[in-house]
Amino acid sequence: MSEPLPKTNPGRFFEDFNLGETIVHATPRTVTSGDVSLYTASYGSRFAVQSSDVFAKQVGYQAAPVDDLLVFHIVFGKTVPDISLNAVANLGYADGRFLKPVFPGDTLSTTSEVIGLKQTSAGDSGIVYVRSIGRNQHGQIVLSYARWVLVRKRHPGTPAHAEQVPELAKAVLAEELGEGCPSIELAAYDDALAGSRFRWGDYAVGERIDHIDGMSVEEAEHQIATRLYQNTAKVHFDAYGARDTRFGKRLIYGGHVISLARALSFNGLGNAFHIAAINGGRHVAPLFAGDTVYAWSEVIATAELPGRNDVGALRLRLVATKNLPCNEYPLKLGDQYAVGVVLDFDYWALVPR
Repeated sequence: MSEPLPKTNPGRFFEDFNLGETIVHATPRTVTSGDVSLYTASYGSRFAVQSSDVFAKQVGYQAAPVDDLLVFHIVFGKTVPDISLNAVANLGYADGRFLKPVFPGDTLSTTSEVIGLKQTSAGDSGIVYVRSIGRNQHGQIVLSYARWVLVRKRHPGTPAHAEQVPELAKAVLAEELGEGCPSIELAAYDDALAGSRFRWGDYAVGERIDHIDGMSVEEAEHQIATRLYQNTAKVHFDAYGARDTRFGKRLIYGGHVISLARALSFNGLGNAFHIAAINGGRHVAPLFAGDTVYAWSEVIATAELPGRNDVGALRLRLVATKNLPCNEYPLKLGDQYAVGVVLDFDYWALVPR
């Protein structure tokens, strides 16, 4: 009598991925106003377009859209059981595009294509490159991004796949921005209600903005937020299992850090209401419960959008630190990141003109 097939999912190891395969991720997720409230409770984000139906409708949306990073987290969370359940670390992001607004009531689903594989020199793990695509209930793409993750091997030292490292764009082109944002009615855009008088033309390349405020991370809020995204990665949940890891305790989900830093950036970038694209991102160091996150931004570039006189784009480098206020803008010492830097995140934001 043959053994029954296992009913549980142990997660994929590096050997289980194949170049070019498409993975359909389980559990479509209908986004509700409750999700939006929990997201706000987790980070305190204050961008007016995402906070107020009245404000959003006045400037051109059908209602207040779901925060771009909440969309990112939900789409990302779908991928975890199939891609990064056995991950050592998520290494980076590139070529992310927010292509259509999401509203409460929309249902999101995700697929991923394996676009690259590379074994580590130690032979005990490998880097898996994927492009993940989130779609709404109409099949329309709302988000597309690439990421690469270090995944354990089931049998360390066994032969690896043929290697292929994909070429990814260093930045999304300015002319490719703006799809996820309707035309904005500038006459109805109220700076006082938005919380900032600074528009697109008030920012200069090279300018650095200390967002001043800090936010301490609690274990419970991180656990609730990660469950909200249905992100099942063991490193975030299993304190018992984490005893034998390098750090001996659970890690804070890297996306949690991105959302904390983005929320903090409101102080100085209050009118940067829409993330149009993610050019790249790196989780430089781990974050743990009890740490306090600070953030600062550098304006890397400014760009006009073809055919758009309502908004312009700022390319921003968002840097988050732990237990290190950012008044001196720490980043790198030579080729190494400064101690305390936890996130280096490069993105395009749209700002009213």
